[in-house]
Amino acid sequence: MHVTDDFLSFITLSPSSYHAAATVAGRCEHEGFTRQIETEAWDASPGGHVVVRGGAVIAWWIPEEATTDSGFRIIGAHTDSPGFKLKPMGDLSSHGWQQAGVEVYGGPILSSWLDRELCLAGRIALADGSVKLLTTTPVLRIPHLAIHLDRSINSDLKLNPQNHMQPVFSVGEPGTSIMDVIADSAEVEPSDILSHDLITVDTQAPEVFGAHGEFIASGRLDNLSSVHPAMTALMKAARSGDAGAEILVLAAFDHEEVGSASTTGAAGPLLGDVLNRTALALGADGDSRARMFARSTMVSADAAHSVHPNYPQRHDPVNQPIIGGGPVLKVNANQRYSSDAVTSGMWIRACQMAGVPHQVFAGNNDVPCGSTIGPISATRLGIASVDVGIPLLSMHSAREMAGVKDLKWFEQALEAYLVS
Repeated sequence: MHVTDDFLSFITLSPSSYHAAATVAGRCEHEGFTRQIETEAWDASPGGHVVVRGGAVIAWWIPEEATTDSGFRIIGAHTDSPGFKLKPMGDLSSHGWQQAGVEVYGGPILSSWLDRELCLAGRIALADGSVKLLTTTPVLRIPHLAIHLDRSINSDLKLNPQNHMQPVFSVGEPGTSIMDVIADSAEVEPSDILSHDLITVDTQAPEVFGAHGEFIASGRLDNLSSVHPAMTALMKAARSGDAGAEILVLAAFDHEEVGSASTTGAAGPLLGDVLNRTALALGADGDSRARMFARSTMVSADAAHSVHPNYPQRHDPVNQPIIGGGPVLKVNANQRYSSDAVTSGMWIRACQMAGVPHQVFAGNNDVPCGSTIGPISATRLGIASVDVGIPLLSMHSAREMAGVKDLKWFEQALEAYLVS
C-alpha cells in the first residue's frame, strides 16, 4: 500500500489515543510481535514485543545479538491530540436543546471546532469489569453564532470554553441522554457503563489536496504524523536486521497535550519500566543497565511548525522550515526541545544516510515555543535525545495540514536512525 494511503487509513482507525495504541499494537502483532502482559514475567527473547497501557503503546525489537552490552535506539511520540473530553456527567439542557457537557483537553484552536460534525471516541468501563473501545456516529456539533446576531464576530471573536463550546446533539427530546447515544453505539445498556474516557473527533475524512496533490488535511496530525512513520520505520528496521545488537524501541505516549504527568505519559514510568525490565531479563545488573542507558539515544518525534505565509512575522527570520522541505530538527536554547549539537548531528547524519532533505526550526524570540516529550524523557532516563518532526500548518486545529513528501521522508530518516 502507498505510504500516504496507509497513513490516511491509520488516522481513520485512530480517532482517540486508545484506538491509536490498539492500532499500533495490532499492526505489530500482524508483523509477528508478541504481546507483553505487564503482570507476567518479562520476555526478552529475540524478536518483536509490544505492550499497551491505556492510550500508550511501546513496541520493541530484540535482535539475536542483543546482550547487556547493547544499547537502546528509541523513537518517542504521542498518541493524543487536543479536543474536548466528555465530562463524567455529560448531559446539559438549555432552551429545548440537549447538549453534551465537555471539558477542553489540551490546547485546541477553539474556533476550528465550530460547525463540524463530531463523534465521540475512546473507551468505556463496564459493570462486568471489561473495557471497550468505541466510536459513535456523527452526533455532536458546536454551532457558531450567526453574524446577524453579532456584527462584530469577524473582528472580535471571543469564545468562552464553558459558555460557547458545549455541543448540541438533540432538540425537543428532554429525556434523551448522551449516555443513551454512547450505549447504543457500544451495544450495551446505559446502566452497564460505569465510566468513560471519550474525546470529540471531527468526522470529516482525511484528504490529499493541492495543485499537485502535495498536501494532507486531517485531524490529529499532531501527532499521528509521527506515530505512523515511527511504527513503519521500526518494522522495516527490524526486518532488515541492519541494527546489529541494538534494541529498537517505539514509545508512543498518551497525555502529552496536557503535560505528560500520568502512568501512560512520558513523565510516568512506562518507558523506564520497559527498558529496565528488558535489561534485567537480558541479565543486566545495576551497573550494566546504567551502561546500556549510556549507550542509548532517543529521537523525540513530534510535529513542527511550517512558516506561515500570512504570518511570517511570527517566525524566526532565518530558521523557517516549510511544508514539502523535509523533516525538521527542532532547537531551543531554553531546553523546550532536547536537541543539542551532538544529537542534532546524529539526526542530520541519519537524514543524509537516508538521502532526504532536512530543515531546522528555531523560534522567534518574541513567540515562546511549545515543548515535547523529549526534555521529559531525557530528564527521567538520562538518555541523549533530539527533537524532530514534520512541518505542519494549523497545528492544534480540528483539521491540520501536512506535506505528502515530508511524511515519506520522515519514515526514511527514522529508519536510517534505527539502523545507523
